[in-house]
Amino acid sequence: MTPAAGGGNLIRVPLFSRHDGDVIRGAPAIRRIMPYLMRRRNESVVLHETVYHVAAARAWLKTYNRTHTAHATLFDLYCYACGQALHARPELNRFVSGGRIYQRRGVQASFVVKREMSDAGIDTTVKAELLAREPFAAFVARLAAAIDAARSRDLHTDKEAALIIRLPGVLVTAFVALARGLDRVNLYPRFMTAHDPMYASVFLANLGSAGISDAYHHLYEYGTVSIFGVMSAVRRTPFVDGDRVVVEDGLSVRWTFDERIHDAFYAARSLAIVQHIIEDPVHYLGAPDGEPVFAPQAPTSARAAPCGPPNA
Repeated sequence: MTPAAGGGNLIRVPLFSRHDGDVIRGAPAIRRIMPYLMRRRNESVVLHETVYHVAAARAWLKTYNRTHTAHATLFDLYCYACGQALHARPELNRFVSGGRIYQRRGVQASFVVKREMSDAGIDTTVKAELLAREPFAAFVARLAAAIDAARSRDLHTDKEAALIIRLPGVLVTAFVALARGLDRVNLYPRFMTAHDPMYASVFLANLGSAGISDAYHHLYEYGTVSIFGVMSAVRRTPFVDGDRVVVEDGLSVRWTFDERIHDAFYAARSLAIVQHIIEDPVHYLGAPDGEPVFAPQAPTSARAAPCGPPNA
């Protein structure tokens, strides 16, 4: 037992340290006990929907793509915004393992890439590091390279999965149980998690590109992903603007959170950064025909809210 930082409370320190995170010290007792009361991610889930105005983002991207070599999509902007929000609000970049809450080292996003848009198209999963204040153009080029690599060859995780699944089912079950047990006591080796997409800050999905909207996704019990964001297709959406309703292009993102990592107030303020970047990229990233990069500033005036009651 070790004194917690900033106070006299005690916190249980694990026998072995993790290579991907540091145990949180000094958190309120109610936060520290949550992993024992709610032992699994999917019994700790909070669901939330955000609807963004995207007219400004689409116009910004149109100009950006005319003046830059690497083509950027709305998903690129969304992914970039999530990364910058997690760097600006690092206490949301946490995970629970072995009954303890950890601060993650680095910010990573995982997402699925379909090698071809057909029923027979094979899925593979990409894990990308999201860097603080990285220029948007550099991020887009790096993400495009990762996606091209995933579509052209088997990635490290694909090869590992193909090797493991050759074993009899009982041995696969035993292997997965061993992996989870080692992870709980912080002995799961780095080479097994470095490329594993389930060991990331956030898992993002662009289901709108597949014609699927309005879907929430579960969290994975395996790994350490604490946040899942599902992007729908852009569609005409009613928004409240003062005492009138206006119809504009809207983008729905449905979030799934592990509530054990932090409280709703902190999460809401963190998601506001994603909203600011998507709804006002000129203000937060700069002119699209220049060298856009995230520059935190005081929020601009509040935008119109979508019709209907808020989701929690």
